Amino acid sequence: MNPAAAHAGGGIPWLAYASLAASMGLVGVYVGLSKLLVAAFPVFLLALLRFALAAVAMLSWLPRRAGEPALSRHDRVLLFWESFLGNFLFSICMLYGVALSSALAAGVVMSAIPAAVALLSWLFLRERIRRRDALAIGCAVLGIALLAQAKAPADGAAGAGSAPLLGQALLLAAMFCEASYVVIGKRLTAKLSPRRISALINLWGLALVAPIGLWQASRFDFGAVAAPTWGLLVFYAIAASMVTVWLWMQGLRQVPAARAGVFTVMLPISAAAVGVGVLGERFGALHLVALALALTGLLLATWPQRA
Repeated sequence: MNPAAAHAGGGIPWLAYASLAASMGLVGVYVGLSKLLVAAFPVFLLALLRFALAAVAMLSWLPRRAGEPALSRHDRVLLFWESFLGNFLFSICMLYGVALSSALAAGVVMSAIPAAVALLSWLFLRERIRRRDALAIGCAVLGIALLAQAKAPADGAAGAGSAPLLGQALLLAAMFCEASYVVIGKRLTAKLSPRRISALINLWGLALVAPIGLWQASRFDFGAVAAPTWGLLVFYAIAASMVTVWLWMQGLRQVPAARAGVFTVMLPISAAAVGVGVLGERFGALHLVALALALTGLLLATWPQRA
């Protein structure tokens, strides 16, 4: 379905919107919980285990389906960059960034993803940014930045890592990787199925992380890892490499990249929810205002408009 045609004809791609929101919400959950995983595993080993577990789960997604075109050289290049930026670099920068700073810092930096997506989609996809989309992006960034600032005093004493400035720089790099992932994914969904994209970029991620990951595995005491941590690892692997990618590509087929970028506000929102619900952080009136702003951005982006 053509996104413009759907909106011009009054049709609203609610399923696509739900897929995008669910994808980024799930990303926020595992970003928030990743602090527990990086305390148990070296970062490259953690990435290796993630990609390896997901590769087994997605074996049936690899073959080309009937009617699907063969991969061109251009498609293979896009798949590599989609995995290198959106899987490999995002995972490494995000995990090291959270380990060196805090889960709160991840929420602060990731609040800029919608603006970065809009900029990159305008530069590389030549997508026009509607006035409502621009307002939605502004609400999303303002709301999540306010949420992060409201949480900062409570988090500063206990949640900071050993090198917060370096950690924040790595999280900033992860933010641009995620924005690039959105824009490149829009190109790929024009030709390939979401399942096959998910499986192929996961294999690239496995190949990229394998050399250092295997070296760390040879020096790691796997017996020291508690059973609940293994369960969290399985959730992280399936959610990060399989479910979230498939949901995002499914939604991106029907929604312009700039508008889809607004749904990345669900990432820091859900990460903050994990902080409040799992880590026991405080939630006050200012947090409620910030959340309302972020959700207003979503409504502005998705509300039906006249032809």
